[in-house]
Amino acid sequence: MRRRAFTLTELLIVIAITAILAGMLLPVFARAREKGRQATCASNLRQIGHAIAQYSSDYDDRLPNTGEPYLWMGRRFRWPLAPYLAWRGAAGSTWDRAGSAPSVLACPSDTVAPALWDGTSYGYAACSYYSPGQLAGMSLVDFYAGNPPTPTSQSLSSVAQPARKVLCADWIDAHETCTVGWWSFRGRRNYLFFDGHVKLLAAAQLRIGSLGYPDPNTTVGGLGGVDY
Repeated sequence: MRRRAFTLTELLIVIAITAILAGMLLPVFARAREKGRQATCASNLRQIGHAIAQYSSDYDDRLPNTGEPYLWMGRRFRWPLAPYLAWRGAAGSTWDRAGSAPSVLACPSDTVAPALWDGTSYGYAACSYYSPGQLAGMSLVDFYAGNPPTPTSQSLSSVAQPARKVLCADWIDAHETCTVGWWSFRGRRNYLFFDGHVKLLAAAQLRIGSLGYPDPNTTVGGLGGVDY
């Protein structure tokens, strides 16, 4: 008996169908992978929230404040939280890619932080260590350079609406194709609120801060105000 072989036309049809199926399934797999990364990022933020709550408990209800005006930057606020994140790196050292720094500080979708921000993906709302009056008088430059005022410790109990006030969030839009920070209406990111829940939001969904951006650093009314 002779075995019938595939014709060239049949092979081309099989290849075409396979290519179509692959084109349909790859985006699905990519979305599923990103959903997993978003979930890991949300878990990271919850752990950071727990660390801040523990810090506040140890410091008479005060939120992290080292007197550093740029504490909101990830590479800065991580130092007072080090004991609560089981990290004993030396203050001022860079991100240790060998693993001594906790991976909880890095969003798995963030390709920018490892090169620019010592591997820290998240920012800490500056209204946690500046009073509403101080925030109202600060310029945008004051948050990264300029001549900012001396930080004033704020209490955790002064947060008026914990479910609507952001505590920490992705600094760069790790979950979008753009790479912008809090001073932009573009993209989306995971936001950790003071009550401990994390929500993935478009930047444009947040309320506008005192400088005209959806920036949780500059929430109108500080800890007495709301971001969402």
